Amino acid sequence: MEINIAINRETCIKCGKCVRVCPSAIFTQESPDAEVELRNIQNCILCGHCAAVCPTSSVIHSEFPAEKIHKIDRNALPSPEQITLLIKSRRSNRAFSQKPVPEEYLDLILEAAHRAPTASNLQQVEFTLITDPEQMRMVAQYTVDIYCSIAKLLSNPIVKLFVRPFKPELYKLIPRLESLVRNFEKGHDPILRGATSLIFIHTAKGLDFGRDDANLAYQNGSLMAESLGVSQFYTGFVCRAIRQDKKNRLARKLGINGVIQAGLALGMPSFLYPNYMDKEDIKVNRL
Repeated sequence: MEINIAINRETCIKCGKCVRVCPSAIFTQESPDAEVELRNIQNCILCGHCAAVCPTSSVIHSEFPAEKIHKIDRNALPSPEQITLLIKSRRSNRAFSQKPVPEEYLDLILEAAHRAPTASNLQQVEFTLITDPEQMRMVAQYTVDIYCSIAKLLSNPIVKLFVRPFKPELYKLIPRLESLVRNFEKGHDPILRGATSLIFIHTAKGLDFGRDDANLAYQNGSLMAESLGVSQFYTGFVCRAIRQDKKNRLARKLGINGVIQAGLALGMPSFLYPNYMDKEDIKVNRL
């Protein structure tokens, strides 16, 4: 990709903000009132900081034409108190109704997740949205099957002889794994809990910060869901099963070319929580 960047000298006020925010040091300025110069344009990571920070729209960037740049009305942003209340109100609500999540809500949740920052602005996070009940059932069945195989392996006398002395914590998990399997076989879904939608967040194999990027996306999506009154929870059981599966079978079943790093189960709530609880006192080391 050929990237073109230029400065409109007629409108540039030489404020140097683009110099200060560019992570690739493409913009330079010898002194506070000097002309802004450009170097090593090929190092641009397409973060858009330069075009976003320029108060006079003097940065001309081939990947950020005028129609892609939007003014921010900061008076319209939620207050710190509103953000704090949203965060305090968020719970992993698994009491879903059978009502599907509206399509426009799912689009907003996906857009919020997509807006999350990524390492080096690579933007290699992708999403798979599942609303088909049969596919949801398949995901739950896959997860239960993985846990069933793990429980059987750990219960093998030979494996137990060599593993238990060094990994006793694994054997504390067996009763829970067996309980999950039994509940699923009885027709209760302990994995997705009746969610009507599922978003998997995935990245290419071998991406250094793939899981970090995916979990940042999850947090954005989760908070958007909370603001919309959509109940959601992190699919920890599913993600743990995926990490135990060296053959990457769930991704292949879903046609995902990469690694599933995080998941968000969604549904319209049967009810909303009227209260939030105080957490334990915050632990902060101030240096």
